[in-house]
Amino acid sequence: MRLNKYLARCGVASRREADRLIQSATTAVNGEIVLNPAYDVQPGDVVRYDGRVVTPVQEDVFLMLHKPKGVLTTASDPQGRPTVLDLVGRKERLFPVGRLDRDTTGLILLTNRGDLANRLLHPRYRVVRRYEAVIEGRLTPEQIQKVKRGIYIGEGEFGRAQVLRQRTEKKRTTVLLELREGKKREIRRLFHYLQIRLFELKRIQFGPLRLDPRLRPGHFRPLTPEETAQLLEWLRRSVRSSS
Repeated sequence: MRLNKYLARCGVASRREADRLIQSATTAVNGEIVLNPAYDVQPGDVVRYDGRVVTPVQEDVFLMLHKPKGVLTTASDPQGRPTVLDLVGRKERLFPVGRLDRDTTGLILLTNRGDLANRLLHPRYRVVRRYEAVIEGRLTPEQIQKVKRGIYIGEGEFGRAQVLRQRTEKKRTTVLLELREGKKREIRRLFHYLQIRLFELKRIQFGPLRLDPRLRPGHFRPLTPEETAQLLEWLRRSVRSSS
């Protein structure tokens, strides 16, 4: 197993972050500092990170969390604000898969598999993300086509999404949108540049996983065996199709 993957399986960091850590001379194999992330760790090798022996996690953890407003999608916050990890209170090192800004609610996947988290977030795999947005008014056919083609959202970036459905009640509309790239605050920036007021934003799907409608904000549960198998199979197919 490659050393960067080994560290990721130990819960030290994602594979990309493990590359940087290894090259910073933090990792030793059988007493020798190794700087090559591709070093092949053999059965029986003793791997130390920052002086302590690390071993791969034996049990994979996959949690579905319904993120509420006011909670950060990060492992820790220097200002002491609540994070998604505070909500789950687990001892394992967990990685949030797919960030949501502080005011956006909905599906967050948490796992101790840093390597899988990194793959799920890689732009190459174009992971499906679906959101429900509550807006003022209703999108016109012209605006729907603009969003589909892509519009400039600042910072040298273009945002794009597919509008799957609209449901209007009184003066507000719930819009179902699908994204494939997930740029930072992409939907909020899209509506900002369209000059459309956005009241609420909720992620309801990430990859093959859909938010459990019975899961209340702030609550979480482990993925079912069927959901886990579905996620891993989806990821395997995505890797094969992109290679």
